[in-house]
Amino acid sequence: MGKFIELTASDGFTFDAYHVEPTGPRKGGLIVVQEIFGVNADIRATSDDFAAMGYEVLAPSMYDRVQKGLKIDSHTQEALAEAMPIAQKNGLENPVKDLQASVDFLKARGPVFVTGFCYGGSASWIAATQVEGVAAASCYYGSMLPNLAHLTPKCPVIAHFGGQDPFIPQEGVERFKAERPDVPTYVYPAGHGFFTKGGMAYDKAAHDASLKRTLDLFEANA
Repeated sequence: MGKFIELTASDGFTFDAYHVEPTGPRKGGLIVVQEIFGVNADIRATSDDFAAMGYEVLAPSMYDRVQKGLKIDSHTQEALAEAMPIAQKNGLENPVKDLQASVDFLKARGPVFVTGFCYGGSASWIAATQVEGVAAASCYYGSMLPNLAHLTPKCPVIAHFGGQDPFIPQEGVERFKAERPDVPTYVYPAGHGFFTKGGMAYDKAAHDASLKRTLDLFEANA
């Protein structure tokens, strides 16, 4: 449904973003932050789904500063091993710049929301705490949330985790909940990646329940 456009961050770096116009009346802008595998077919499909719900969607290519245009469409251990060092090399400062540029692209047309999955779940928390102009954020199974719980959100945030997630220990989830009682945190009987329809751990019940909470959050802060 969408196409790739080019955005420019505050430091002059240009990066790609998948952009989808909304279907029907526009409800707001939405940044969909990729999983660890880049702006692949799954993230583009998720972006299309949100656009069909009335959001103007932008899915920034978060790894362009390290490896331009990375898109991995498999979910194997080999794919994970390929993507992990790129995510680590990208660090925590680059996402702030590129997410700010993404918010700036959308904000003139109304409120801007953020959601993201896996790597993007952590990046969504970074956006909520360090990026200006975010109206609300919904963070999905971000492994960095427990260690970044000291950051204070600038907007309403909710967080989602899988109770059967092999990558995020429940101890970390409980620690995040204890340190951030101001952030509604939901744990579903599902694994890592339960939201993504193309993923191996897709769980329809968890997807549907978390989606309703996400949309309710956005509508309450429009």
